[in-house]
Amino acid sequence: MPFSSGFLKYMIQVLNRKAAQSSKFGLDGDGVEWEEGDCLHCNVTYSKGVSAMNAGAMDAYKVYIVRMRWTNKINMRCRVKYAGQVYQILPETFHEDRQENTIQFNMQLIINDK
Repeated sequence: MPFSSGFLKYMIQVLNRKAAQSSKFGLDGDGVEWEEGDCLHCNVTYSKGVSAMNAGAMDAYKVYIVRMRWTNKINMRCRVKYAGQVYQILPETFHEDRQENTIQFNMQLIINDK
């Protein structure tokens, strides 16, 4: 079922991985850099209920479900910036449905990126 425009009321920014640079420590030896990409309309909701969050379930910590119209501007290797925080896409949850023209995935807050 296609999404209505009122359903897609949030904006996320896609962060694309820069091309890897080779160094004396090997590929990505100097660290990975991310560049800002496009902003996309989407719907963002918690993946688990508030009761799971209140109970302290670690797998529920800052995990969101993102739904959007299909686009080739995002893939499972990208990162997402939402509400001023950076999230990683959980690759096993990334689902593209070209017939329904939708993308759905879970994203989790990156706590320590260094």
